[in-house]
Amino acid sequence: MTAAKTLPFPPGAPPNTILPEVAMRPSESIRRRPPAPWSVDLAEQIPDLHPVLQRVYAQRGVRSAAELDLSLAQLAPPHGMVDLEQAGEALAQALLSEARICIVGDYDADGATATAVLMQALTSLARACGVARVQLKFFIPDRFELGYGLTPAVVERLRPQQPDWLVTVDNGISSIEGAAAARAAGMRVIITDHHSPPERLPVAEAVVNPLRGDDRFASRALAGVGVAFYLAAAVRQALQRRLGGQVTLPSLAPLLDLVALGTVADLVPLDVNNRILVAQGLRRIRSGAARPGLYALLALAGRDPRTATATDLAFGVAPRLNAAGRLANMSTGVECLLADTKASAQQRSQELDRLNRERREVEARMTDEALLAIEAAHTEEMGLGLCVSAPDWHQGVTGIVASRLKERYHRPVVAFAPAGNGTLRGSGRSVPGLHMRDALARVERDVPQLIKRFGGHAMAAGLTIAASQLGAFRAAFARAVDEMLNGELPPAIHESDGPLSREELTLETARALRDGGPWGVGFPEPHFDGLFVVDEVRPLRGGHLRLALRLIADPVADEQSEPARGLARGAGSVNNEPAPVNKEAVYPGIFFGGAEKIAPERLDAPVRLLYTPDINCFRGNTTLQLRIAHLESIPPDRDL
Repeated sequence: MTAAKTLPFPPGAPPNTILPEVAMRPSESIRRRPPAPWSVDLAEQIPDLHPVLQRVYAQRGVRSAAELDLSLAQLAPPHGMVDLEQAGEALAQALLSEARICIVGDYDADGATATAVLMQALTSLARACGVARVQLKFFIPDRFELGYGLTPAVVERLRPQQPDWLVTVDNGISSIEGAAAARAAGMRVIITDHHSPPERLPVAEAVVNPLRGDDRFASRALAGVGVAFYLAAAVRQALQRRLGGQVTLPSLAPLLDLVALGTVADLVPLDVNNRILVAQGLRRIRSGAARPGLYALLALAGRDPRTATATDLAFGVAPRLNAAGRLANMSTGVECLLADTKASAQQRSQELDRLNRERREVEARMTDEALLAIEAAHTEEMGLGLCVSAPDWHQGVTGIVASRLKERYHRPVVAFAPAGNGTLRGSGRSVPGLHMRDALARVERDVPQLIKRFGGHAMAAGLTIAASQLGAFRAAFARAVDEMLNGELPPAIHESDGPLSREELTLETARALRDGGPWGVGFPEPHFDGLFVVDEVRPLRGGHLRLALRLIADPVADEQSEPARGLARGAGSVNNEPAPVNKEAVYPGIFFGGAEKIAPERLDAPVRLLYTPDINCFRGNTTLQLRIAHLESIPPDRDL
């Protein structure tokens, strides 16, 4: 194709669609992961494994077939999870005695799925045991009114219902005052969480958290929904011990679709145990055995459940679920997940979709305002840590805005919005090389009383300050980040699994990579790099770009792709010879958000792409397309 390139930016586009000055960003580069030896024994055990997938697994440290066995039989047993058995016994007794139980969840997708898992599990177990009255409710605190976690205000709100038990999911590990208030009100408390615990734990009947210092559970990477699932299993085991063979208790496997969703949405590392949970949940979704609410959300996202992946859950379902917690109340999200009919699921999912569209509009406005403010500032005075705020911003969206700015500038960012009573509530997002919670701890150390409260982990954190202290915080945060980074931003490194040859750029490779997951944090989706000529660019709605690409040969790719040539034999070949390769083949590419990331003139010369071979299904046709994650222009004088 030799058609002229079309301008990727529509007339009248705002000036901030192109990145600000290069001085705002650190250097960027694509770095190939070093080749890793593939286990000969493993290759013999799995002889039909696609060669590209072999290389990818080897680079992720897979050394045994057991690491690729994602059956439920390989799920880590609960042994070693401190307080889990006590919590299971206590809830089993509470169910059998018809005690009033209230599950207190968090207002994100992990908290919503954890709440739904425990609600569904305890209800089905109690009914199987013949409990006449299952007195089980859930409560999701309003993030704007009651804040995060089990607080004394939450306990006071629940007091009229007179619950006998409060069970937290995906929160509570720092709720010392809230747990004390609950006990003082005559309520017994079970804490289940997966966030980093403080030095002093809440006093409760049980505190279940795989990150406890004394915990010996095999996987420390469980999401909140994963901990809730293990608690449900502990309740089931406790009931079996109490009732023996008198009743047949239902399996908990039908809950794995929700476990998969919450695990992927919360961006926890996909160790082997979490990969099992996600893979088994995806298997149920693909087979038609998932919950109506999840199917309704997939449909609104335009995702095919028959081929659902972790990416579909992360980018199709989770944002719609999270929108309820950001703009309204997550109770709608939990009710959608618990819906047992298609009609009720569709009604609630449509409300979530409406909230998500509203969230996108609010996010776009806030991000544009933040970009204009940053571009108008003197960059040399800003330091390496960015802090933005506006008096009319929505506090439920600050986390997304901070993420957008972090991605654009590759800097730590804190975004604030008014939270009432003269306070600002902020969300921080960081980059590799700087621990966000540690940065806030340094600010607190350097300027005591500046931060009212804060918490979080390496890449994300939340905090509250007095509105009058915004300037002081901005200066202290910039100073802390500069000190922790020694005055220099870490380079933005884009990891690549190496090049692919023309023989490997096939629909078969794309299918192998899709089915080789689940991919996610700690087990990253494969990305490859290569030199391409851009024949054509076409802008799409939403700032996306569609490209027509021709591959420039890479000797490393040709050398490593010899095994792939054998795969071509027998498929489109004659006399057992490889199918002919069209060296002038044009590959379709899709660059989501590309219009905001590249300038038109950067496409006139050859470009280096970081991409994933993907499957595009459109109007009944299934084709290969390259999903582009990063693009670098090649200087004209560079030797290719």
